[in-house]
Amino acid sequence: MARAIILVMDSFGIGHAPDADKFGDVPANTFAHLAQYYFEQTQQKISLPNLASMGLVDACLAAGKETFPIENYGLSQGAYGYAAEISSGKDTPSGHWEMAGVPVLFDWGYFPKTVPSFPKKLIESINNATGFAGVLGDCHASGTDIIAKLGNEHIKTGLPICYTSADSVFQVAAHEEHFGLDNLYSYCETVRELLDDYNIGRVIARPFIGENSDDFVRTGNRRDYSVLPPAPTVLDKFCQAGGHVISVGKIADIFAHQGISEKTKATGIDALVDATISHLTSAQDNSLIFTNLVNFDQDFGHRRDAVGYAKALEAFDKRLPEIFAAMNNDDVLFLTADHGCDPTWHGNDHTREYVPMLAYHHDIASVDLGERSTFADLGQTIAEMFNLEKLEYGQSFYKNLFKKHN
Repeated sequence: MARAIILVMDSFGIGHAPDADKFGDVPANTFAHLAQYYFEQTQQKISLPNLASMGLVDACLAAGKETFPIENYGLSQGAYGYAAEISSGKDTPSGHWEMAGVPVLFDWGYFPKTVPSFPKKLIESINNATGFAGVLGDCHASGTDIIAKLGNEHIKTGLPICYTSADSVFQVAAHEEHFGLDNLYSYCETVRELLDDYNIGRVIARPFIGENSDDFVRTGNRRDYSVLPPAPTVLDKFCQAGGHVISVGKIADIFAHQGISEKTKATGIDALVDATISHLTSAQDNSLIFTNLVNFDQDFGHRRDAVGYAKALEAFDKRLPEIFAAMNNDDVLFLTADHGCDPTWHGNDHTREYVPMLAYHHDIASVDLGERSTFADLGQTIAEMFNLEKLEYGQSFYKNLFKKHN
């Protein structure tokens, strides 16, 4: 029986979504704008021959309706389309849950962009439950900026750095050696229990190392504490039917470890690709390998580093042939994203965009999947691929992947 591989290029939007005006995100376009900026800064066109061969450029041109500089490409084989999100937010859990068949149709709770950001009653409850005398930060902030600003004070006082963003999130930064990883994780687990009444989607542990503000850097030991999806996802149904779901990166955290059979952590895009390939060489039939490439988002999108984003894309593109080579004849690779994060956009928030919906197997023709009305089309396609019960949301495009070559 076949295996499925899902690669999530975290934050890789390809054109503002139909409802982007509600989010102030017209005309965001992560791919087109970073490619344009890269050309303006380096006088070089971005080169993505393998992604282009899957149909990425064609999908972006159709979704974003704007041209951009890119090396010559020719569509050879792959199914390509672009999908809009129906979930109410543009956050990571909503995007992933929707692609797994369960859109988030309610509003998350958010903390205001004030100082302090967190309710006094919540901080008092956290202090009482954890034994700490207080917190540092208590504001909206960039993760890298706040450790540079408050890292020294954190080491001196021993107090955790707590901050939030435009997402439904409570983030805790702490030094791995001075505060301790186990203490950080325990603190976040306690906070997670206290946030249910606030309807906050995630608590994120953000460990860092370094001697002072000049060299503080976050590590790969991040951990997300998410609430459960509001209904069983295709991952749950697949596991219940005897399938094997392998999480690579933060997928298990996003799904609160539900519907996951095995998990592998890795730091950096190359390491995440290495782990994916390693599982491809050993995973049994009837497996789903689900990988999130978080660095596109956290290292380049949020930091508004368009040139770095472009270079990371080129490096990832060069790894794709290794993934293709590790696939069996009946395996299917899906490549998508969970939201946009246009690095040329104002602020550092996610952007409401279409995402690519690409698929590949060794004998696939060139197939135009067109516009997809929900990320859940991917979950419905997985359900059909593995003969699972049909999901409530989404339209499968599984049969389209086996159209004959002309």
